[in-house]
Amino acid sequence: MREREYRLARRAVLGGMLGLGLQATLANNEAMAAERPEGPLLLPRVHTRREWGARPARRRAEVLDRAPDHIVVHHTSTPNVTDYSVDAAYDLSRAIQRFHMRTRGWNDAGQQLTISRGGHIMEGRNRSLTAILSGRHCVGAQALHHNDHTIGIENEGTYMTADVPGRLWESLVHTCAWLCDRYDLNPYQALVGHRDYGRTDCPGDVLYSRLPALREEVAGLLRFPSRKSAPRIDTDDLPADPGEAMPSGTAHPERHDR
Repeated sequence: MREREYRLARRAVLGGMLGLGLQATLANNEAMAAERPEGPLLLPRVHTRREWGARPARRRAEVLDRAPDHIVVHHTSTPNVTDYSVDAAYDLSRAIQRFHMRTRGWNDAGQQLTISRGGHIMEGRNRSLTAILSGRHCVGAQALHHNDHTIGIENEGTYMTADVPGRLWESLVHTCAWLCDRYDLNPYQALVGHRDYGRTDCPGDVLYSRLPALREEVAGLLRFPSRKSAPRIDTDDLPADPGEAMPSGTAHPERHDR
């Protein structure tokens, strides 16, 4: 089956199911998470801003009536904690938002999604979850000069030499599969590291080296029909970019989307 035919057939089957998942998530995320059937392609458990106690954003995020074309993998450049609880995950989300708003002076958290070392997935910037689930793009502040077409996932920890915890990795794979399905993206082409867009260590040497495996695992979950080449991005003359969520900070955004 050709790739486009495969995608159309797949979205016809999953579209209604995921659309219902959107309504359930926004209406009662905790109840949906407790009752959802097993299956890697169903809507993952995403903890909302209300759940983790987000402060109000200074400005509503811009939502574009189109999908992003790349998913950018980050690390937070924070300690590799061993507290894998949901409470620790909520503390992380609040700390990132506080840093971005108070220290960076941004309107809100920069990234659209955050995954804790315990594998808990959390909404980041305001309007991110509703945008994803409606197939649109919430503009963040996570990849310099590329915020208008990329969605960012912050992964808790520092992965220059340390390996990625299994729980985090599993959630990252499922989250990327979900995003690729929602946005009709080819995982072999769409999944990139932050350093592909700027001079930064993010997402760390170890996590960056695992991006080929991430593409393969996501493609496997999606039953993607054939292997496609990894993205070719010209890395010459890339702008300097701090990259991490804290303390160095997620990438400086363009002025209009802070």
